[in-house]
Amino acid sequence: MSRLTVWNAETNREILVTEDAERISAELSAIGVRFERWPLADIPADADADAILAAYRPHLDAFLASSGAGTADVIKLTPDHPMKDALRAKFLSEHTHTEDEVRFFHGGTGNFVLHMDGPEGPRVFDAHCGPGDLISVPAHSKHWFDAGESPNFAVVRVFTDTTGWTPHYTGTDMAERFPAATA
Repeated sequence: MSRLTVWNAETNREILVTEDAERISAELSAIGVRFERWPLADIPADADADAILAAYRPHLDAFLASSGAGTADVIKLTPDHPMKDALRAKFLSEHTHTEDEVRFFHGGTGNFVLHMDGPEGPRVFDAHCGPGDLISVPAHSKHWFDAGESPNFAVVRVFTDTTGWTPHYTGTDMAERFPAATA
């Protein structure tokens, strides 16, 4: 289930919690983040990468055409993956990327937490994404990602150049001050 929690980043005061997909999309759109729901394909959550890509090909082709991105792949992470702790740690600190970070959740959940300045001041947006959710975090946006201590997801990644995914850490304590609401 999708959920958006928004905080005032200066006071740590919670401003909004919603599970309404239209409201989530509107709130995130206001800060330049694309959020939409795609119908889930009738394939198992543990389907292989080729089956997942084939099942979402019409949506992916339309997205690739509209975004200018070049290709897509699938990444899966399960609680028994030997590198799960290292992979989680890599994205828990606030960072940016040089290209948009686009993810479509076929199975499982994860949180993209964004630290954005806006007309009302700095805000933190915790977008808890689940099956059927697509999120596109714009290049150079301060954010972090968490799928919890027992990650279990299958997501489609969309990209132009994989080197754009290298995290550039900001060195702030924002991720510690606003841990993702993974439950």
